[in-house]
Amino acid sequence: MTDKLNLLAALRQIVGDAHVLTEGDLTAYEQDWRRRERGRALAVVRPASTEQVAAVVKACAAHRTAIVPQGGNTGLVVGSIPDGTGTQVLLSLTRMNAIRAFDKDNLTFTVEAGCILQTLQEAAEREGYLFPLSLAAEGSCTIGGNLGTNAGGTQVVRYGNTRELCLGLEVVNAQGEVWNGLKGLRKDNTGYDLRNLMIGSEGTLGIITAATMKLYPLPASQLTAWAAVPSMEAAVELLGQAHRYLGAGLTGFEVMNRFALTLVHKHMPQLRVPFIDNEDYPYAVVLENSDSESEEHARARFEALMEAAFEQGCVMDAVVAENLSQAHNLWHIRESVPLAQAEEGLNIKHDISVPISRIPAFVEHAEALLAQEIPGMRLVNFGHLGDGNLHFNVQAPEGADGPTFLREREYQVNHLVYDAVAEFGGSISAEHGIGALKAETLPQYQSPVALAMMHAIKQALDPQGILNPQCMLRRAAPAA
Repeated sequence: MTDKLNLLAALRQIVGDAHVLTEGDLTAYEQDWRRRERGRALAVVRPASTEQVAAVVKACAAHRTAIVPQGGNTGLVVGSIPDGTGTQVLLSLTRMNAIRAFDKDNLTFTVEAGCILQTLQEAAEREGYLFPLSLAAEGSCTIGGNLGTNAGGTQVVRYGNTRELCLGLEVVNAQGEVWNGLKGLRKDNTGYDLRNLMIGSEGTLGIITAATMKLYPLPASQLTAWAAVPSMEAAVELLGQAHRYLGAGLTGFEVMNRFALTLVHKHMPQLRVPFIDNEDYPYAVVLENSDSESEEHARARFEALMEAAFEQGCVMDAVVAENLSQAHNLWHIRESVPLAQAEEGLNIKHDISVPISRIPAFVEHAEALLAQEIPGMRLVNFGHLGDGNLHFNVQAPEGADGPTFLREREYQVNHLVYDAVAEFGGSISAEHGIGALKAETLPQYQSPVALAMMHAIKQALDPQGILNPQCMLRRAAPAA
């Protein structure tokens, strides 16, 4: 008890009494976004600077107390909340939200980890540039969290994951030392790539406090289409056509099955889902072309793509947005699928990736397995077909109790899906991370050699195991 009180006193001295929270309603910090888990923190600590983060880590290391870093707490794999012991410090980085620098000639912004993604998007646009990371939680997720999970989103096909958008990091390590790697260099081969090691490590190797992020020129033209396609094979064929006709201008390519869209239609009737009344259309695709050329030339290429797709039978019907407002409405439908399925009830989520060429066969195989084992299950299949990432979610049969279905069927469903993913050469986590939710599952689908290397890195950088200990790696390293 004395040790705990001494640590709390030290933390209050570092960040101020008002920013060490131990009482009151801490739900926003202690409960994960999906409301699956609720932890209990020793304290919620809210530093305002990198120096304060370093001092907090040093104090926790001295007391051998675990630290769980947290940004916007919008993660989907229970990776940013404390466990239930009441012994871990929750380190909230939301006060560290400044944009430190804008370098027009280097095409970069340097921002603190607590900067909200939408804030960075808007700041870039005000300067006449584009920050292309875009995802449903952009109004509340933070850059530090995006980097910690290597978030993807809807424009990966053109711009890559968050990893590809980052040129430098500032990180506090497990000993409370600060590594300043914010140079913003596009070429730097002076040893191991520590930046890429930290990105995607989910706060288990260090605490990201700031980052230098890439900017791009705003596109001169932007065209969006919604296409009804007869099958997943046709969607993949359309993707190939889009690459051929649009080249580097292809920005986004998303697929949604009919059931996913019926949920949007049911729970958000104000959104007008194209072709929803036609039951002959099993899938829809929304695709976007952004380019530096004039809209006239871009539209000509876009129309040539759609004409070829109709002729080859991979598109059954389509609508092309006539203006930016219509384009936003089409994207809003796609982005509303996660909210609509939440309205329908608890479901079993999967964030998987499979080689694009094998996605049709995977979907057919996995859907048949699920239908055989769980009669009446409803599949919410949607996601980023352009980069091979599907959100392959299983909804309870109609009328069934969601929590009961989740409790009784999750283990079975996960292994049916993950075994199929492995069979088709895929990954059980494409963009959400491992977190605590998949930490026990990872060793079943990752090679022993890879796991041993990961454990060795963790041991070298965090020998006390105080950084997000329940996240990602929770078992001892495999025996040699």
